[in-house]
Amino acid sequence: MNIRDQSLSEFAREVASSSPAPGGGSVAAYAGAQGYALMAMVCRLTIGREKFADVQDQMKILMEAAVAKQELLLTLVDEDTYGFKAVMEALSLPKNSDAEKKLRLEALEQATVQAAEIPLRTAKECLAGLREMPELLRKGNPNALSDMGVAALMFKSGLEGALYNVQINALGLKSLKMKETLTTESLALRGEGHRLFEECQGNVLLRLGGI
Repeated sequence: MNIRDQSLSEFAREVASSSPAPGGGSVAAYAGAQGYALMAMVCRLTIGREKFADVQDQMKILMEAAVAKQELLLTLVDEDTYGFKAVMEALSLPKNSDAEKKLRLEALEQATVQAAEIPLRTAKECLAGLREMPELLRKGNPNALSDMGVAALMFKSGLEGALYNVQINALGLKSLKMKETLTTESLALRGEGHRLFEECQGNVLLRLGGI
């Protein structure tokens, strides 16, 4: 069974088990999926209401995009686990001869790059969610303000968690160029994400009474 098809209880038990996968990368992707789920909910609570008639088209477009992104991130929940398993398989390859050692190192490098690229996709999708939050906060049903705040939190958590996984995989790479590329991109994504989240959180807290 794919992880995305498990119940909440089953997923929590899998994460809590002694197996290293699913782990933080899958949890980060799931957090992002929940951010998009909340975004879709807010859109649905806005669509069809007369007082929000002037933003119907924008909310419909945003809702459709949120549903698609939620599905993508649920897929990444599974892919992150597959990526980790590929690294473990490479580590288990024989290394009895120089030729075997060379093949093992090449397989490990390739698997580690793939294992880093999966959470990098998760991070980008979570950042995309944060980019949509200002519009949702401006045009979404204000009765769902707290839900919008939680959506931003989920995107921020998914982004940060995914980038942790990008960076820890980058540490294991032999290619200094690839390691630098992943690290540089992670820093840029984190910087933009932090700025967007602070903007969203400030908006939400102000409208909640400045708590």
